[in-house]
Amino acid sequence: MDEELVREWRAAEREPGVVLLDGFHALKHALRFGGDVRKVVTVDRGALTALAAELAEDVVPAVDGLAVEAPEAVVRTLVPRLHPTGVVALAVRPAAGANLAVLGARPRRAPVVVLENPRNLGNVGAVIRLAAGFGATGVVTTGDLDPWHPNVLRGSAGLHFATAVERLTLPQLPAGPLFVLDPEGADIRDVPFPDDALLAFGTERHGVSQELKARADQLVAVPMQAGVSSFNLATSVAMGLFHWMSGKR
Repeated sequence: MDEELVREWRAAEREPGVVLLDGFHALKHALRFGGDVRKVVTVDRGALTALAAELAEDVVPAVDGLAVEAPEAVVRTLVPRLHPTGVVALAVRPAAGANLAVLGARPRRAPVVVLENPRNLGNVGAVIRLAAGFGATGVVTTGDLDPWHPNVLRGSAGLHFATAVERLTLPQLPAGPLFVLDPEGADIRDVPFPDDALLAFGTERHGVSQELKARADQLVAVPMQAGVSSFNLATSVAMGLFHWMSGKR
């Protein structure tokens, strides 16, 4: 039976659009926000059900219907490293067309976060988690990093399924006024962000590109003490989204 489970898992993970959900919280959010979860494997089915009952009663029926128990040694062969909750799952990411429809819909009731050429998987996951928490329309990345990489999903706790996450090129950005966070910009406290804004952030080391600056409707800056090089990317996004949300009071 264990060999059959491994074969089924390997076959499922090769299907188009399948992503790894690492741990209970990623599984919880995928189920809660309508993700297409295909496989759930746990080292302790009873413990998983109890955890779901304690933290997320709404997903208990789905967990009960999907979860398969296997020895820890077998589960460890399925993933690069086993999450402390002893749970792994496979789900199908939303089709690019579905995410683009969400990102491009007008009128837009919340901003889209744009990360230009991000480099750190954990930072991108943290940004997606923030975007979901603030109710942003979505997160767009440019560059080579895959925003659906397993480590990004780990960092977001599966909240990719609560917002629209896609990798695009700059010419493909959805419509809307583009506000680029840059030290040369106007003080953010003096610049309200409209609901349909695109809020763009560069890397901590290099900032935003000249190409992105040239496309900006406005450059804005978060005040920072002299001598401090930069804020963490996720911190900058949190400040930008909080500034937008504060303007809606």
